[in-house]
Amino acid sequence: MKERLQKLISQAGVASRRHAEEMILNGEVTVNGEIAALGAKADPATDHIKVRGKLINTKLENRENVYILLNKPKGFLSSVSDPENRRLVTDLVPESLGKLYPVGRLDYSTEGLIILTNDGEFTNFVTSAKNKIPKTYEVRVKGLPNDKLIENLRRGIRLEDGFRTAPCEIRLIDKTENNAWYEVTLIQGHNQQIRKMFDAIHHSVSRLRRISIAHIKIEKMPLGAYRLLAPHEIRQFTHPIRKPVVKPKTVLKPRERAERTAAKSQERIQPKERVSPRDRVQPKARTTQTRRAQSSVKKPTR
Repeated sequence: MKERLQKLISQAGVASRRHAEEMILNGEVTVNGEIAALGAKADPATDHIKVRGKLINTKLENRENVYILLNKPKGFLSSVSDPENRRLVTDLVPESLGKLYPVGRLDYSTEGLIILTNDGEFTNFVTSAKNKIPKTYEVRVKGLPNDKLIENLRRGIRLEDGFRTAPCEIRLIDKTENNAWYEVTLIQGHNQQIRKMFDAIHHSVSRLRRISIAHIKIEKMPLGAYRLLAPHEIRQFTHPIRKPVVKPKTVLKPRERAERTAAKSQERIQPKERVSPRDRVQPKARTTQTRRAQSSVKKPTR
């Protein structure tokens, strides 16, 4: 069955679908010895597909998907290579797991959760803006922003680079004389978005940590530690569990609450009216005359 080359390349774990498209445009992908064009399709069962001169057919046949959750420390780059030879997130996991790629990015100086995988389709789903995968961060900022500034960030602002942020959730966790801690949940993945948001209100970020990706929580995971994601955790990204909708309780105004309380009290004070045995309605006794009248009624013949 023929499929688009960028999809096959991502399934082989060579690169994400977006990066695969760049490879095709750069002429780094061939099918049966000919340079492929963007949008071309191939069948791994019959076509020889090469990326940068290496055959990927065997990877498509034998590859098993691997999903790693990593608690990234500061000072590691969310990439698989770096011309400056800085430490990479892939250095924190064993080579025996195979070639893995980070799902999205965390800044060099940011710590927290990041997923590594060889599943290009999964990476494409989680990082796609249309799927609105929420990511939650703990943020420490310099100074104490007032409520109006925080409300502006919640509603969305335009950053200096022209990017318009979507509405987000921001909750105050703690504060001191010089700093404030917030919990921020985003559904976007713009480059250094949280840092730029707080820079825009003149309260720069001094510490940033990602504590959850959708339903995946950091819990007590040590810095630099990793674990395999369970099958149900992976499946929940594409098939999230719907929580039952709880209807909010009706909030009564003070006057309405007082009236309702008074009515209930009045019901308790007033005793129920008792009926004496003499006043009870007795069923009428059947007299002899009534019985004769009933017996004289002829039943219809069939």
